[in-house]
Formats: sequence, C-alpha cells, structure tokens
Amino acid sequence: MWRKRAIIFLIICLLGVTLLMGRLMDIQLLSTEGFSKHKVNLLESSVKQRSQEMIIDNGRGSFLYRDGTPLLHKNVPVLILFPFLKNMEWDVEKVADIIEVPKNYLLYQISKAKEPFAYGDPKPLKLTQYQMDKINQLEIPGVFAVERKYSLTEYPAEQLIGITGENGNVIKSRYPDKDLSLQTLVGLTGLEKSFDEFLLPDGKSKLVYHVDGTGGPLFGIDVKYVEPANPFYPVNVKTSLDVDLQARAEELVDKHQIQKGGLVLLDIETNSVLAMVSRPKINKNSPFTDESNGIRNMMVTQQIMGSVFKTVVAAAAIDYELDDPTRQFDCNKKINGDPDLKYQHGMLTFTESFARSCNNTFGTISKELKDIDPNILEDYAKKLSLIGNVGWHGDFYHFEDFKQIPDEDEGRVFLTEDAKKDKNFVAMSGIGQHEVRGTPLAVANMMSTIAKGGSKEMVRVASEVEYKNGTSLLTFEEQPLPGDSISPYTAMKLQKLLREVIINKDGTGRWFQNLPYEVAGKSGTAETGLFVEENQLHNKWFAGYFPYQNPKYALVTVNLGVTENEGGVNPLFADMVKAIHEIESDL
Repeated sequence: MWRKRAIIFLIICLLGVTLLMGRLMDIQLLSTEGFSKHKVNLLESSVKQRSQEMIIDNGRGSFLYRDGTPLLHKNVPVLILFPFLKNMEWDVEKVADIIEVPKNYLLYQISKAKEPFAYGDPKPLKLTQYQMDKINQLEIPGVFAVERKYSLTEYPAEQLIGITGENGNVIKSRYPDKDLSLQTLVGLTGLEKSFDEFLLPDGKSKLVYHVDGTGGPLFGIDVKYVEPANPFYPVNVKTSLDVDLQARAEELVDKHQIQKGGLVLLDIETNSVLAMVSRPKINKNSPFTDESNGIRNMMVTQQIMGSVFKTVVAAAAIDYELDDPTRQFDCNKKINGDPDLKYQHGMLTFTESFARSCNNTFGTISKELKDIDPNILEDYAKKLSLIGNVGWHGDFYHFEDFKQIPDEDEGRVFLTEDAKKDKNFVAMSGIGQHEVRGTPLAVANMMSTIAKGGSKEMVRVASEVEYKNGTSLLTFEEQPLPGDSISPYTAMKLQKLLREVIINKDGTGRWFQNLPYEVAGKSGTAETGLFVEENQLHNKWFAGYFPYQNPKYALVTVNLGVTENEGGVNPLFADMVKAIHEIESDL
C-alpha cells in the first residue's frame, strides 16, 4: 500500500514540476512580450526593475502652427533628479547655487521621490543654457539638465486637432501588420486620427540609469540616453493655424458666451484655415459619452443655416435672369402667402430683398426655379461648395482619398426626390429651412469662392508634413474642388449683393458699417424645431468676407440652439474683424 502511495506522490510531483517548467518556459521564452490576458511585456518590466528612467519625449509626432511653433507641447530645459540621491553624498550646494534655490528645497523634493522627476513639477523650473551647462559639467550621478517635451493638457482648436489614447482594438484593426505595443498612443479623432500613421512613435527618448538591489547607481555617473534610431523621426504636421489669430478667436468665443457653436476663419489667398473654434469644449475625462461632451467639431458638422442659403438661391436667380431690378416682391407676406405679422418690409426689389432677408422673395424665386428644373437648388449648392466635402482630400503618399478632416459632414438640400418637386418644401428650402444643411466650414468656403470670383478650392488645415529637423517630407498643394462653379459674372453680382447687406440702411448686416475693414456677408437665423419650455431654439449665423475691395479673409460665426431674443453672433463677428485688424496693424 505504501509503495502505491509513494508512486502516486511521485507522479503528482512530476506533474507539478512539468507544469512549473512549462509555466517558466512560457514566461521566459514564449510570452515575453505579451504575458497574460493583459499582454504585459515581461522584458520591459524586468528592465524597469533594474533601472530608473525619465521619459524626455514620448516619441509621437506633433502639430505645429503655420510659423513652425509647437501647438500641442512645449520644450522646457529642466533639472532632472533621480531618487537614489537621497541615499548618497552629492554636491547639493553647488546645484542649488546654480539654479538659485535653497538646498533644502532640493533635498525635500528628493526625499519624497520614488521615481526620477523634473524639479518643480508640475510647473518645472525653467533653466537657462548657462545653468544647464554648469550643472552637466558637475557630472553628478542622478543630476541632469536636459530639454524635456511637455504635452499640453489644454490646447487650441482641440476638436480640429483631436485626441489620442491607448486603444488596443484600434491598433489591431488599423495596423494589423505593424509590431506595435498595445499601449501605443493612437489618434482617435480629428487630425490626430487622419495623420496617425505619420505620427506613430518610432521609440521614446529617455534617460535610463541602471541601479543595484538597493536602488543605488550601478555604473557610477554613466547614464544612457535612449532615442529613436532614425534621427528624422518623429515627424510633425504643420497646420495652417495662426498662433495669434487662433488665440484671439478662442478668447472671443468664450467672451461672447458661445455654449454651442464657434467660428471659422479662412485665408482666402491660400484657402486655408487660420483659426477654428468649436464649443462646447471637450470633456477630457469622458469625451465619448455623448456629443454634449464636446467631442464633435461643430464647425464641420452639418447645421440648419437659415437665410445664409439665400446666397445659393440668389446665384441661381442671377443665372436664370430672375433678378429683374424692376420687379417688386411683397415682403409683407410669408412664403405661403399669409400676412406676415412679424415683418412688414413692404414691396422690395430683388437686391433690397437680399439685404433685408425677405423670405417671401426667395421662397417665390425657389418655386420658379423648381418649375424650370427641380435640380437647380442642389446644382447651385454644389457650385458653391455647400454639398460634399470641402476639406483637402485626394490621393496622397500611399493613401487613396486621404482626408485631412476625417469627421467632416457633407451637407445637403433635399432628402428625397419628391421633396425637390413639392412647391412648399422647395419654398422652405429656399430660405434655408426644411432639410437644408451645411457646415460652417463649407459656408466659409462659399464666401471665399464668391470673393475669388468663382474659383472653388479645397480647404487646407495642414500645409505639409515635416521631418524632425524641419525639412519638408510631404506637402499639400492647393487643389480645386471638383465639379462646376459659378461664373465670374455671377460671383461679381453676388459680391454686390453681399455688400448691400452691410451698406443698406435696413440691411441685416448694417451693424458692420463702421468696422476697420469693409465687410460683405449674409446673416441667417434658422428655426431648429426644438424648444426649451415654450421657446423655440434657433441657429444664428453671420458669414462674410473682407476687406471688400481686396478680399483676404472669410469668416463665419455661429451660435447654435439659442432662443430668438438672445445669443446673437454679430458682436462676435465684429470683434473678430477688429482683432484681425489689430494684429495686422502690429505686424
């Protein structure tokens, strides 16, 4: 009996040893870079146990303003201190004297440290080049002066730029053939998403210090500086954003308490975005819970635009000769022929109707255009870039149909073929209601197209991709938008109509007559069909360009979902024009 028990015991022991050996083989040889369901990299973890390291740069590419200054980070020359200093004698007096702080401050910070840190974090002490040189000449183990890259938690144009995060599922689906750690940061929205493959890290830059079992320095003063093998990476994306204009735009949108909406400013010459602001801001703690958390860029999301769409109707009316200057329209009536108890404009010409935004005039003309051809309104919306993507897109590098703005909506006039043949729906569409939708970016591009005499181009938000050393890797050339555009004659007539909105004593843009630039533009107040208590909510717009005689800027301001008697955007538009003038005057 005892022999049988002994054999069973030996078998159990052998099975246990076999299982243990198998487990050790799995850990040591097979699953070293993806251990357990959490995919732990055991090689990295073992190195961490034997070393202390300080990340200087996470290795991901970044974004720049058009002048080349960083948009999402700042490089700060800092003093790096390692925690093993608390257990050794070192010349703390000299270091303290160089950075001009009491030595007790340094000793106290080190006494609390468990990992290497930059002195003064989260607001690190910024060193001069002289201080950096003097510190490094001391050659003290665990004391280094380096330039460190700090990512900004708050940055401008946040919805346009987008956010990053660790997402293993995205990495697997987006890069099935790349050997990437599941902890690699990837772009989830905005430009971070569209340019993600360019921005992927080739490795981190870091200070690595090997330590013994007690945490003390293992190799004297030697420190290993690890950086990516390719000196040209990471690359950076140079955006078209202007650092001063973007800052003023952010400031003014908040000053005018825009809760949902914002502005977009284009450089007409290059058809590039100089500033873009979307509100609400992104809730970084929970960005994807719902759209109220600000993850959607309102400037590239289709919105009801109201009377801004009358610009499209006007273009068609000019070409089909429905703009007879002798013709009078009854602007005491609504588009259905009933008396308008709110607006009593009397009999107006076509030009006066555009300046004062008479609904009956443009409802009537839209129905006449429908009788000629039900597709006219859509055709002219396309000619003026309100339908389709206006952001730069096309074959680029090894990408087919690369889109700089990945989340841009396309806009529309009608949802069904039947709607474009129904006179009531057509009349409503002619004043920018019913199913008419467009993005503020597309509206800004429409204004740019008119200002340039009908030349329709894609809108760029990035001009080039640069190597780490600042030399150009790839450029985004100016590109025309495909499809027909309006004629120079039609554009000239529209320019005069848009200017009449400002100079007419009863025009909806008369508030802009005394601005430092001559403005041309169109207002819009759209009913959304949504209510708060008994108050209907409106989208309020002003879209225009300036200076009128020599156009340089197209600007759209929009406030979404506000009641009729509050939330106007005229003050925001005016203040932005003034800010641009001030900035130009200082140049």
